[in-house]
Order: sequence, then C-alpha cells, then structure tokens
Amino acid sequence: MRMSGIGLLNEKPLHASLKQWYARPGDQFEVPVDGFVIDIVRDELLIEIQTGNFSSIKSKLTRLSHSHQVRLIYPIVQEKWIVRLANGRGRSVRRKSPKRGRLEDLFWELVSIPQLLSNPNFSLEVLMIRQEEVRRYDVKRKWRRKGWSIEGRKLLEVVDQRSFQQSADWLRLLPEGLDSFTTSDLATGIATKRELAQKMAYCLREGRMIELIGRRGRSNLYRVPGS
Repeated sequence: MRMSGIGLLNEKPLHASLKQWYARPGDQFEVPVDGFVIDIVRDELLIEIQTGNFSSIKSKLTRLSHSHQVRLIYPIVQEKWIVRLANGRGRSVRRKSPKRGRLEDLFWELVSIPQLLSNPNFSLEVLMIRQEEVRRYDVKRKWRRKGWSIEGRKLLEVVDQRSFQQSADWLRLLPEGLDSFTTSDLATGIATKRELAQKMAYCLREGRMIELIGRRGRSNLYRVPGS
C-alpha cells in the first residue's frame, strides 16, 4: 500500500480508521485523479469514504463517475458510546447513547445525489459501526450541548456492511408485498417516520428504481416498474 501524504494532515480519526479497515494490499491512498484527491485507489476503482454530508462531495462524485468506477463508503452509527472527559471537577464518564442508527438512515444524505443511483459507474457501500464519541466541556459553548463540544470520534467496530451496485440491491429495502404504495405505506412497512419514507421514495424514483403511477387521495402512488 502506498500513501502520497496529500490531505493526511487534516484527516479525522474516524475517517482514517475506516480507511485503514477498508484497505487491502496493493491499495494506493490519497491519489490525485482528474483534479481530485481520492481516498483509496484499487486498480481501476476509485473509493471515497464520507463520514459527513453527501452534498459536499456531490460535484466530485458526479464528475468522476462519468469516466471512472467510483465507490462511496458511508458509515452509519448503529451503536454509540459517549465519553465526557473530566474537566477538573470529577471523573470522565462513559455512557451508551439510546439512539441507534439503521440502514435506511443513508437516505437522509442520499437525497443530495439520487441521480447517481442509476449510474452504472457508481456504487455505494454502507458500514454499520460501533463508535465512541469524545466530548469536552467548553465554557465558551454553553449555548450548544450545554457546553459540551465534540472533540473526536473513534471507530470501535464494523458490525455489518451492505453493498448497493444495481437496482435489485436498492429494491431489497422495500417491504415485501407492496404492489403499489404511498410513502405512508412505505413508512408503515419499514417502521420509520414518513419523512424518511418520502426521502426514500424520492431517491428511488430519481434513480429510476420506482415510478409514479398516480395518486391515492392526496398522496403520490408508486410501484416498481414491471411488477
């Protein structure tokens, strides 16, 4: 594995850990390609790891996928531990967050790049992870999180991974038995909020996985083409 050193100074610990976890012998790191710096280059495959919002890399992914095979790696925190560092008045405290991420959460970000779902050069891989988030008290930030600011995020474990390369991979996210459906049906079928179901429907429609066939009352009615 070869690393060029470009961009490594500002790399966050979680991003660096995911890159190390995902790497294989022969991979190259931080490689300039068509005016962009790529996290990992594996033969002809360009691999980007994104721990934040997709809108910030939309242009990069869109332009690169015109002429290259591009894979986006995105972690979803299935389990999070929060560490509050001691501030001189007690011990550090570590507790488990009650919030648990789920696979469908990727659609909160995917709404920024839904057209890429139908691009044969683009694929996405979701890593379900356990993460530790370290917080430190900052008196200057009392207005946010009651003064606690995030100092860093640490990868504890990758517990599962799911790849999306073709239509069938995306359609497996839909509940079985839905010949036609509204976003309310979808929300009920996967036990989530309608807002997230609406984002799923938007992305799958823009990615040409489902089609709009009419209305049911005030709601759009969708189906999988050919079903």
